[in-house]
Amino acid sequence: MSHGLLAATAAGIALAFGTLSWSAAAQTTTAQSAPAKATGPIRIGVLTDLSGSLADLSGSGSVEAVKMAVEDFGASVLGRPVEVLSADHQNKADIGVQIAADWYDNKNVEVVIDLPNSAVMLAIQELTRRKNKIVFGTAGGSSDFTGKSCSPNGVHWVYDTYALAAGTGRTMVKQGGDSWYFITLDYSFGLSLERDTAAFVTGAGGKVLGSARHPLNSADFSSYLLQAQASGAKVIGLANAGGDLINTVKQAAEFGITKQGQKLAGLLMFLSDIHALGLETAQGLVLTESFYWDQNEETRAFSKRFFERTGRMPTMVQAGDYGAITHYLKAVKAAGTIEAPTVMKTMRDTPINDFMTKNGRIREDGRVLRDMYLFEVKTPADSKGKWDYYKQLGVIAAADAARPLAESDCPLVRKSADAGKP
Repeated sequence: MSHGLLAATAAGIALAFGTLSWSAAAQTTTAQSAPAKATGPIRIGVLTDLSGSLADLSGSGSVEAVKMAVEDFGASVLGRPVEVLSADHQNKADIGVQIAADWYDNKNVEVVIDLPNSAVMLAIQELTRRKNKIVFGTAGGSSDFTGKSCSPNGVHWVYDTYALAAGTGRTMVKQGGDSWYFITLDYSFGLSLERDTAAFVTGAGGKVLGSARHPLNSADFSSYLLQAQASGAKVIGLANAGGDLINTVKQAAEFGITKQGQKLAGLLMFLSDIHALGLETAQGLVLTESFYWDQNEETRAFSKRFFERTGRMPTMVQAGDYGAITHYLKAVKAAGTIEAPTVMKTMRDTPINDFMTKNGRIREDGRVLRDMYLFEVKTPADSKGKWDYYKQLGVIAAADAARPLAESDCPLVRKSADAGKP
């Protein structure tokens, strides 16, 4: 497809799927316009799932989190207003690329963020590298984003499949869950999560007895669960997310799988998933996240403000969206430019410290080094009220939550004597 045709197609798709422009100064929806001059607005694009199975964990809440970050920064930087665009990629990589290409080429978008669905995230990573812009993967999880598909323009901000495997997977094996069967989303994210978790299981002396793979937005998981049940595995690893994960857990409860002795490992679960499942169904699940709203005074203060705008407590993705955009705007201000290479260098050179992240940093492969937290879902009797869902079991240190550089297949990583360091 030619560049001109791609841009024209992108513009049509953006209109069709509801691309929105929002200015923190005016807080109004604006019509699409011709490209601004260099003194015009700096735009941030939130490319997300507004209508599908991943909408609760990111979606409109992610858009609000980015707006909050822009507002709190003062709605301008370098004397230019900052605006937020948003669009629904419909969990399709081609639609996501077309929207992002239109944003980069015609709408003066400098940053794209969020990107639930790893196939979309990886496609936008490559486009962003070619356009020399910046992308934050806050919702997509595939560790390939900072591995074989890494880019000098990409930052994996919140979590990745390696961190989830290092947290939940490693813990389950230590607790005696040494035989696994996976129910896996047949997409980049699910395959990466199964791969990374299986490596921890076998590395600890456990066995992987098999896997069943399903398409996105499945409704019936009975055949997959029966295969997992018949395998005799001690642990059924759920390498899916959002609505698919919720349906899997609900149907597993209907089949009485856990009552018969097998354990479910939700390898990627969000606060929104627990809210949808309810504590009666979700109680006892062990999961790994990088943020929980009730960890301390800082997390509670942000989450209260977010709740006032959305009626929901934030997920780790939505909290990460706020932190990533704040870090970006600080870097633009410090660097005195929006040029991607300079801003990226400034972000890497600047420690990350906010309500969610303490002493974090962006590694050369784009991976944010941060602590992760192991949680257990409370019983209904232990919960003090709505949204009181987790008790913290432990901390996975940043060095253990990130794949060692010595094991990285990112072309940007220097293969040096100290490559084993995080």
